[in-house]
Amino acid sequence: MTVGTDSPAQARSAAPHAPEEPGGPGTPADATVSTADTTTAFAGVDPDDLPDGLVIADESGRVVCFNAAAGRITAVPADRALGLPLDQALPLEDLKGRRWWTLTDPYGGLATRRGQPERNLLLPGGREVLVSARYVREYPTGPVRRVVVSLRGTDARRRTERSHAELIATVAHELRSPLTSVKGFTATLLDKWERFTDEQKRLMLETVDADAGRIKRLIAELLDISRIDSGRLEVRRQPVDLAAAIGRHIQVHTTGGQSPDRFFVRIRPQLPPLWADPDKIDQILGNLLENAVRHGDGTVTIEVAPGTAGDDGEEGTEVTVSDEGPGIPEASMSRVFTRFWRGSKRGGTGLGLYIVKGIVEAHGGTITVGRGPRGGAEFRFTLPVGTPAHLI
Repeated sequence: MTVGTDSPAQARSAAPHAPEEPGGPGTPADATVSTADTTTAFAGVDPDDLPDGLVIADESGRVVCFNAAAGRITAVPADRALGLPLDQALPLEDLKGRRWWTLTDPYGGLATRRGQPERNLLLPGGREVLVSARYVREYPTGPVRRVVVSLRGTDARRRTERSHAELIATVAHELRSPLTSVKGFTATLLDKWERFTDEQKRLMLETVDADAGRIKRLIAELLDISRIDSGRLEVRRQPVDLAAAIGRHIQVHTTGGQSPDRFFVRIRPQLPPLWADPDKIDQILGNLLENAVRHGDGTVTIEVAPGTAGDDGEEGTEVTVSDEGPGIPEASMSRVFTRFWRGSKRGGTGLGLYIVKGIVEAHGGTITVGRGPRGGAEFRFTLPVGTPAHLI
């Protein structure tokens, strides 16, 4: 180591006819109220500022508010929807093809109903949308004065569901191999213990131990992902000696057969004291060094220097890990810190760098990936020093 989203009869079932206005019949044009005109009803909040689709129908069942998000989700312009009966402006069907407003009958149904919980419904063309509704009454069993409908696209939920499915598939795949090995060796030893020499028994038990360690690491990764995704990753700050931590990880690799000359460490002088979670820092360094050794070539360079963290220029410590391998293709760099990204076919769950990013951000730091000075991958993370207030 070197240091350095009807018909007229059906419309009647959804709502009564709009009352005639003094100037003429209650046509959609007469009933049209702009979305902007409803702003005062929201204490100055513009409905177009809401991230979810908002559709409001008055006591006559005609749409008086159709915000910008509702227009994007339904692909219906707001000026076309305003003034229409609710079931025409929002012709929803359930997953069995039944007209939703005919089924629920918000204006003519039970007087005790307060709304509809969120559920998947279909827009014309078969596009799914998440819909919930509230029936506004002046008193509990009074007539419905307004129907307020919330719309959301299903893309985000589908991405989450797909991500969870991929995670389950990956876990099942990664657990199958070591569990098969553990089961096989233990069953063999229990059945034929006397037939093996001490050396053979030791070899099989070492394999079982290694596979059990692999299972333990995978479970730890899953727990970390759960905490990161839920925002519950705890950071217990203590003084951290980065030089000593780096030295320990390099020793693990050299003990495993790597040449000490493959590692070059440069520690800049006058580093600020770093307060961080020592175990989490070990995870970061362990993942980055393992990636460099497994996927890179040539010398692995680790550099520690003073830096700044965050937009406010807070004092921090910057750590760079680079190698001399083929590096990461430019097209893949935006996906490096996502789940299941693998830089090569040389093993791994594809979860390590996702966890590294979560740990760094839990400390208030940042991490980036790029191309190193000699063409290989270069990971650089910066952590705020996190000095406790009583020491400042």
